[in-house]
Amino acid sequence: MIRGIRGAITVDANEEKEIVEATERLLQEMVKQNDITPERVASVFISATQDLTAQFPAKALRRLDGWTFVPVTCMQEMAVPGSLEKCIRIMMHVDTERSQNEISHIYLEKAKNLRPDLIDKQA
Repeated sequence: MIRGIRGAITVDANEEKEIVEATERLLQEMVKQNDITPERVASVFISATQDLTAQFPAKALRRLDGWTFVPVTCMQEMAVPGSLEKCIRIMMHVDTERSQNEISHIYLEKAKNLRPDLIDKQA
């Protein structure tokens, strides 16, 4: 069954290198904590707040070994009241038998969780 894994990270700078590195850290943590392989990923949706350039985060996914052909969509998101500025969010759709409540949702560097129903039990 396809399940959703959410992640978010704040970014201090607006330079491409820092944005890609922050996104890569988030992706690696999502992969590590959920034991993900590229073959199990149906798609990845990456959104960046309007003050970040949206196409940069997609480069981080391409740097992960074996992820070249994973479908990825990248876009800018509208500002949401209560959300942090300069934030990158990821929704990874994964084919897994694990139930949704067994999946670890990763929020790094003080990124806010905008979905209280998906708060990670380990957080």
